[in-house]
Amino acid sequence: MKNEKIVKHCLAVSAIMEKLAKYFKEDEREWRIAGLLHDIDYEITKENPKKHGILAEEILRKEIPSISSKILRAIRRHAYGLNNEPAPETLMEKMLVAADQISGLIIATALVMPDKRLRSVKVKNVKNRFKEKAFARGVNREKILKMIDGIIELDKFIEISLKALQGISDKLGL
Repeated sequence: MKNEKIVKHCLAVSAIMEKLAKYFKEDEREWRIAGLLHDIDYEITKENPKKHGILAEEILRKEIPSISSKILRAIRRHAYGLNNEPAPETLMEKMLVAADQISGLIIATALVMPDKRLRSVKVKNVKNRFKEKAFARGVNREKILKMIDGIIELDKFIEISLKALQGISDKLGL
């Protein structure tokens, strides 16, 4: 990955995934890695999104033969609306989709704060922006709600995600 925005996005999703794994008492390392590598093929597949996630798996199998099949499946399935993968089924798969989306909303919210800092963002700020369809249009709010439905309340999901990003604000430059 060469695009700094994609690198920061992957760091953000990784941080969120780690905190969600801790909350759900899952393997924090495995979830963190899934978040970190989920868009490893984005720069190559952005013109051919049907390959997104699929190419990532090919790259990772070649470069890291010992990588967990659970991580690979989560990475493939996070792009289920673009590629021909079925919808996410496992907790890690669902949370990767939701984390991928919420990271953009939280960062966009920080960028409209007067100081442009994550430390100034509160759960209520993100929740208010969540309701504004015109704000951060690229964030698929329906996917977030679908993935967290019956698993975690939206406020708690936002809180965990926001704290995760605030914890790496220096790396994100926010």
